Amino acid sequence: MGSIKKLAGQTIWYGASSIVARFLFYLLTPYFMGRLSVEHYGDMSLMYAAIPFLNIIFTYGLETAFFRFATQEKYKKDVYDTSIISIIVSTIILCSILILFSQNIAHWLLLDNYPEFVTMSALIISFDTLSALPFAKLRLDQRPRKYALIRIATIIFQIIVTYYLLSVCPDIAANNPDGWIAAFYNPEYGVGYIIIANLAASAFAWLLLSKEFFSVKWKFNYNTWKVMMVYSLPLIIAGLGGMVNETFDRIMLGWLAPGGSEEIAKEQVAIYAACYKLSILITLFVQAFRLGAEPFFFKESEGKEPQKVYARVMKFFVITITVMFLAVALYLEIWKYFFAITGTTQEKLEVYWSGLKVVPILLFANMFLGIYYNLAIWYKLTNKTMAGAWITIIGAAVTLIINFLFIPKFGYMASGWATFFCYGSMMVISYIWGQKVYPIPYATKKLIAYMVIVLLLFWLHKLLNIWTDNFFYNIGTATVLFFAYIWFILQVEKKEFKKMPVIGKYLK
Repeated sequence: MGSIKKLAGQTIWYGASSIVARFLFYLLTPYFMGRLSVEHYGDMSLMYAAIPFLNIIFTYGLETAFFRFATQEKYKKDVYDTSIISIIVSTIILCSILILFSQNIAHWLLLDNYPEFVTMSALIISFDTLSALPFAKLRLDQRPRKYALIRIATIIFQIIVTYYLLSVCPDIAANNPDGWIAAFYNPEYGVGYIIIANLAASAFAWLLLSKEFFSVKWKFNYNTWKVMMVYSLPLIIAGLGGMVNETFDRIMLGWLAPGGSEEIAKEQVAIYAACYKLSILITLFVQAFRLGAEPFFFKESEGKEPQKVYARVMKFFVITITVMFLAVALYLEIWKYFFAITGTTQEKLEVYWSGLKVVPILLFANMFLGIYYNLAIWYKLTNKTMAGAWITIIGAAVTLIINFLFIPKFGYMASGWATFFCYGSMMVISYIWGQKVYPIPYATKKLIAYMVIVLLLFWLHKLLNIWTDNFFYNIGTATVLFFAYIWFILQVEKKEFKKMPVIGKYLK
């Protein structure tokens, strides 16, 4: 249990800070929807759907490679210096290419009137890339306080700048039309100001990490770099495939959505992107877990019987995400008011609420993704990173085929099911392949049973509420089913939970 507690601690320090940071930013979603038209919110979603693809190319797997080799005596001496020099050179080259072809990229993203969005996004990606390895070094050096402080400070800074540009500047410009703010401020440039705030925040984070960034000795070891590239380059394919699965559906919605007009297409993108954020609990927990688990898994591999540790981690992980699934899926009548703030009209709310039916599908899809991240440790530990590339290529193919065939008829619902089948196939393939190469004694039947049970509870809740729209009855039945599942888990896993420091004392 000691190693599980250690991972839990890392997840809390390194992950919870990201949860807080991203949750604060997600709180801006209803603010954006209140300030922007549905079409402009769709513009922003298209722009931000493209950025993660470029992040993968800019970092080219170096973060994972850094964790892999920084713990090995042969490479640890110069792995950080070599990585930093490599990423500086590549960032300058790639950023220059993006800026040079900004007009063409803007046309591809249906943003012909705003090529500067691409230029600013290139700079955002560059600062984020230059911050990636210093953040990784903080995690490896076990400096969680500074990591958390920078993450949270950055997002608070971004929120302040965003609010200033979207809410304060318009009032100043209106009250003082001859002032310097009124001279440059354009109320119709809403999305552009959101991107400017993001750029300022990315630069701010890099400045806060400048001590770690400039702690290098500026010595480049070609042999170390070559070994890292052999390990990390397949992760580019895996990462790009993952981004296709995660964000390309929004781009394809913009191209293929039913209705035939650009306005309808952007409305579909806006609804889907907004509803996707209601899977926030599972999405953020998976992100938090990845931040804590990656360095933990590599270090744990040097201990005795690490496979048993990985199996227990998986069990606790699945229990956690199934509880989170119910916490969102059963309480959608509450979560939907996440969209409702001052400035969001009832008509606009109805537009976003029409997409709530896709949320449970996305929740389950993200459960599959989280399990896949757990399973993926086998190819990272055995240096078979190309296997990860093939798995994500298959997932990307599933995403593209389903979206291409069914978006024209079913719109964003097709994207939701594409995400479900994509992550589901990746999970199954990784499990089967991994058990042949690096067997881990997962409690497979029990974990599948947990997922089936929460799905049945969700449908039971739908059945119990099919004859009434009463809010309190809806929430009441949801609460009964939610705590029934928790009670069930505590009974089945009582021996495990008795060993835990807080819960255990109540079960003994």
